[in-house]
Amino acid sequence: MKLQISGIVEDSIVDGPGFRTAIFVQGCEKNCPGCHNPQTHDKTGGKTVDTADITKDFGKNPMTQGITLTGGEPFLQPRPLIEIAKAAHEKGLDVYVYSGYTYEEILKDPEKKALLNECDVLIDGEYIESERSLDLKFKGSKNQRTIQMSTQMSEVRSQKTE
Repeated sequence: MKLQISGIVEDSIVDGPGFRTAIFVQGCEKNCPGCHNPQTHDKTGGKTVDTADITKDFGKNPMTQGITLTGGEPFLQPRPLIEIAKAAHEKGLDVYVYSGYTYEEILKDPEKKALLNECDVLIDGEYIESERSLDLKFKGSKNQRTIQMSTQMSEVRSQKTE
């Protein structure tokens, strides 16, 4: 499956805990002032790659803890990223995703929610320059939340059965 990306960083230590493969997707409609990846906003920028070319090296480095889907906006390309997240889980890697959308916004769209179901941790919310803090771990602004998806999704499932 094809995916539009800006680039990939192997052995990242700033995009989540441990050594990670960070996949920077191309395309974002938010254009947050002060964004540290403005080159990823243009949907026609970057390059097109096949998901198999990305996932073939997952698990080769035993020090790698997981992958991070960032950008750009990952939820603009949910289908190929679902494939990538599933491949990561098959190799025992966790999946972090950064999104300018909030958790609540993602739940409203079935395709976005399908990607969310493959994520272990969601860092949600737009980057707000006036809320910037260097004291935050793996986030840029105070409004952003770190959501453990296994806990969150089990809460959502139990609410549906009540």
